[in-house]
Amino acid sequence: MDIKVIKTEQQHQDYLERIHALMLMMPPIRSEEHEELELLITIVEAYENSKYPIEPPDPIDAILFRMHEKGLKQVDLVPYLGTRSRVSEILSRKRPLTVSMIKALSIGLGISTETLVGVNATDEKSSEENVDWSKFPVKEMISRGWISEKSDAIKKSAEDVIKGFIDQMGWQSGSLSFKRTLSGDAYSPSTKYALYAWVSRVVQQARKKKSTLDVFNPAILSTSFLRDLAQLSWFEKGPLLAIEFLEKHGIVVIIEPSLKGTRIDGAALKDIDGLPIIGLTLRHDRLDNFWFTLLHEVVHIWKHVQSEETFIDDLDASSEDKKEAEANRLAKEAFIPRAIWKRSDAYISPSKESIDTLSRELKITPAIIAGRLRRESGNYRLFSDLIGQGEVSKILSIVINE
Repeated sequence: MDIKVIKTEQQHQDYLERIHALMLMMPPIRSEEHEELELLITIVEAYENSKYPIEPPDPIDAILFRMHEKGLKQVDLVPYLGTRSRVSEILSRKRPLTVSMIKALSIGLGISTETLVGVNATDEKSSEENVDWSKFPVKEMISRGWISEKSDAIKKSAEDVIKGFIDQMGWQSGSLSFKRTLSGDAYSPSTKYALYAWVSRVVQQARKKKSTLDVFNPAILSTSFLRDLAQLSWFEKGPLLAIEFLEKHGIVVIIEPSLKGTRIDGAALKDIDGLPIIGLTLRHDRLDNFWFTLLHEVVHIWKHVQSEETFIDDLDASSEDKKEAEANRLAKEAFIPRAIWKRSDAYISPSKESIDTLSRELKITPAIIAGRLRRESGNYRLFSDLIGQGEVSKILSIVINE
């Protein structure tokens, strides 16, 4: 096939058809067909990004949209913005957002800092936000063995205990970037501190496994890498194989249940030495959630994570953030390419038989297809026997109990 830059919609459709055909062939890596598939996907993505660009939302419009979505009134924004009059001035665009307002709105309403900064933010001439050390869940951290009870932890102040725990990471309290809400309705400092403690624990556990990992090469991350990872879901022990696959390529995966009051599916970050880390909570313990979360976080490692940036994801929450949208899109494509999904019987006429057929065609677990149908239809009663409820923790019991 003579591959050229896409100039017409017909050419775009022809390339999608060819991608579909090549995907069904499952060509070996480095074969001519595999190289053709990679090139076609790159060209199609470039065309779609230029033809259908996503414009960044206006900060105030984003706030108003989230208020409408959650059924909030102006008075509900007072905890984030200060006073009723200030809320009114900001929503009428008479007063700019400050840095502390952006932080509060980002955590409380789940609007990304990138969206809120827009062109509407101003630096705030105030001292660094004081850390309320008493908000860290010290008792829960001790009960889960994160902090040794044998030490003088109980006698020490919360500040001393937590500083000792976090100092092991070589971090400071301002180094995390929360990209979406995890607690839902309202901002709570205790939630923020619980998130910070959880991420610190994930990093702590990741460092213990570092010596067993192969060296990470960022160049290996690609759409082909994602597809290879997605197709491990076809196997009975797929989740275990996926973790082994990632760690073979230098990406450590840590299973750590979230702390009380937080809503975390997964996280992606890099340690101070550049070690890529993925944290998973298994809070839903379903195969569809595990697989989509895992690939979503791999995309963050590939495309988005910088040295001091942490993505913490509640995938049940809605988000207009461009990076989250890209992670969702690439994860979906790795499992079920758009060219195949919209034309499949599983999409057009969903049934256990059509799901099984598409699953065998793409060599992915039926749970992914069932989960996507449930999500897109909003009907979570559909195919509840296909999503692998309770299966992930059983498969990963060895990893979880390490």
